[in-house]
Amino acid sequence: MYSAKKHWKTKLHDIIYEADTPAGKLFDVVLLIVILASILLVMLESVKSIDNKYHTFLDISEWVITIMFSLEYIARIITVKKPFKYIFSFYGIIDLLSTIPKYISLIFGGVHALAALRALRLLRVFRILKLARFLGASNNLVRALKASRAKISVFLFAVIIVAIILGTIMYLVEGEENGFSNIPKSVYWCIVTLTTVGFGDIAPQTPLGQFIASMVMILGYGIIAVPTGIVSAEYTNQNKPNKVEEPKLHLNSQSCANCLADKHPDNAKFCHKCGHPLH
Repeated sequence: MYSAKKHWKTKLHDIIYEADTPAGKLFDVVLLIVILASILLVMLESVKSIDNKYHTFLDISEWVITIMFSLEYIARIITVKKPFKYIFSFYGIIDLLSTIPKYISLIFGGVHALAALRALRLLRVFRILKLARFLGASNNLVRALKASRAKISVFLFAVIIVAIILGTIMYLVEGEENGFSNIPKSVYWCIVTLTTVGFGDIAPQTPLGQFIASMVMILGYGIIAVPTGIVSAEYTNQNKPNKVEEPKLHLNSQSCANCLADKHPDNAKFCHKCGHPLH
């Protein structure tokens, strides 16, 4: 009986935690479809006209999906040897947060909208579709951003100084009667104009103010291009031959039933962290 129970848990673990078997792939694909459906239901419920007409259907559908997520959460706990490892892991917390809002809504109205947190569960798509092969390029971009942070920080500091100076000048030129009621508001206008957003809530009225605004707009195009150039240069440096090559990425999706460790080498038979046999 013990061996049969062990075999049942092992089989369920393979389906839920791994994406290398047909059953595991099917489970993960169905899970993604259900997650997308649940997000769509929450979005539709926020539209008053749709909610008034299909409230009962939407509510029942959300409860069905919530129960499915609850059963999945319980199954993930009982199929690992150390349940607290999963419960307090990143995905474990996300899975819990995506399940409880509907139950809490029975006590506190309106909280069920937090079910949109289920969108975070879509992060599993990296494991399911084996997108790890594309992480090398993203790692290069992250390193380029880190290498550029000093230059970008100095640049942004200079932009802030320019915005304060030009905002103060516009306050003196336009005055309160034209909407530039104080220096902070004038600086806000300068930032909006520099970034080419242009809300239009404040606009210069005098010829001199309009001339300064034109200069700020032209300056804005140059300012936007500078950070892009800095990051691009660093990104190019990341791809030079003299850089240390990244370790080989493995596409093995197996998860250890003992410690929940993943990212095992291809064809691994034992967990690289605790030595527990892999399925």
